[in-house]
Amino acid sequence: MSDARVAFLKVSWVNVLLNALKIGVEGALGVLTGSLALTADAAHSVADLLASGVVLIWGRSAFDNADDSHPHGHNRFEPLSALFVGGVLVLLGLKLLYDAGHSILTGVSAEYSIWLILGLLFALGDMYLCYWYTQYKNQELQLPSLRALAADSLNDHYTTGAALVGVLGMAVGYPIFDPIAGGIVSLLVIHQGVDISRENIQYLADSAPPESEQEEIKQQIREHSAVHGIHDFVAYYSGHMVEVEFHAEVDKDLTVVEAHDLESNLRQRVREVESVSDVHVHLDPAGLGEWKDADDSVTSPS
Repeated sequence: MSDARVAFLKVSWVNVLLNALKIGVEGALGVLTGSLALTADAAHSVADLLASGVVLIWGRSAFDNADDSHPHGHNRFEPLSALFVGGVLVLLGLKLLYDAGHSILTGVSAEYSIWLILGLLFALGDMYLCYWYTQYKNQELQLPSLRALAADSLNDHYTTGAALVGVLGMAVGYPIFDPIAGGIVSLLVIHQGVDISRENIQYLADSAPPESEQEEIKQQIREHSAVHGIHDFVAYYSGHMVEVEFHAEVDKDLTVVEAHDLESNLRQRVREVESVSDVHVHLDPAGLGEWKDADDSVTSPS
């Protein structure tokens, strides 16, 4: 098992366990005191637990080797799991927004207890630890699904903070603080969920990477002394990684062995770009003029 896969599994399990712990503490206190703030925050964490479980099950498939049923590997499983997290955030945010509006209109009755404050402080620490650990480990892994879980933990930190404001308001005689704060945070949750979903739809739809990233890849090809020009250049996401295809204009007198070595060298150069996972090269004899007529032609400097 690769080190990256082991690290991914550790982070995923930490997310699952810390969310389960938060649900247990907040859910018990919410039921015992009748606090809508804690009960709603515990329900929020149920969705987080579900999302963490999906990332754990689906996301690890991204580390599986290519096989007969998935000849290009399993890269798309990872952004698919991240997209699920984004979708959960959007739906959860909408539900929180509805609950906040309903609470403002109908009022909330709950019995204040110091245990509510202690429970929420525990939840804040629990989610911050989850966020920090996921972010720290993902500095090396750079996986969209773990970025989504980190964002989810941070949003949970905000929603728990809003619940704390509501409980403090209840303690000083202003229970309306709870639904108002919850409504504001729900908009942040929706916004984050939309951002995560948009990013990972791009990965799943074979979209092109940013122009700056494409230019970096082209520069790697141009700088090879044997390349006179390139055309039919295509770069697209396969999962969260990039696949590259291009035609390179080279000396027409190369032997088969020399052409093979040059192709291998070009593939290696392009794969030095961190985001690139696979490269497909076609060598064309220089002098045909084919690349001069292509709209995306790129000529190396003379």
